Amino acid sequence: MKIINGYPFELHNPEKISLEKSEAQLQAFLSTMLKRRSVRSFSNKPVPEKIIKKILEVAHTAPSGANKQPWTFCAIQNAELKKQIRDAAEKEEFDSYNGRMPQEWLDDLAPLQTDWKKEFLETAPWLIVVFKKNYDVNDTGKKTTNYYVQESTGIATGFLISAIHAAGLCTLTHTPSPMNFLSKLLQRPDNEKPFLLLPVGFAAEECYVPHLKKKPIEEATVFFK
Repeated sequence: MKIINGYPFELHNPEKISLEKSEAQLQAFLSTMLKRRSVRSFSNKPVPEKIIKKILEVAHTAPSGANKQPWTFCAIQNAELKKQIRDAAEKEEFDSYNGRMPQEWLDDLAPLQTDWKKEFLETAPWLIVVFKKNYDVNDTGKKTTNYYVQESTGIATGFLISAIHAAGLCTLTHTPSPMNFLSKLLQRPDNEKPFLLLPVGFAAEECYVPHLKKKPIEEATVFFK
């Protein structure tokens, strides 16, 4: 431990590996992530709470602005609460599919064959709702500033999705709009706003996903040498 300008710092010693091992580990991770798909057909096979907790621990290692960690993860297994979430989400989704979304949006969704029905919100053994904390409140009740809240919560969610897949489970980034009902049902404080809803579990025995291809990496990458 070293004190720098009055603050404690610890020596960081990342594992030193060869370039060959680095490439091999990266290829193995890429191979794993290439198999990731957004799933809407879930098995009701139980997932132990300790697995969900470990996944959330991974997400919580994400970097954040000024280390404020401006997020809250709500993990929901309770069947009645999942039903309430489904009912509220389907109400918003029905309105979206029947008037809120412009035709261009509906046309873009057509290859995915999605609709307002969201059975997976009850079938999946767990729902994880990510909340972003726009500010914190200290012990005296004073509001304190969080920084880069959207970016930090997005990074943590990326860690979360990767951990879910690494655990052999599946998920879907579900964003019913608006999502204010989640704050009410989960009794979250005013400083927390819904960011994302993720059903988590094993894929159904017969699980079909759209036949999609990612853009070539060359279309999304620019090297300056």
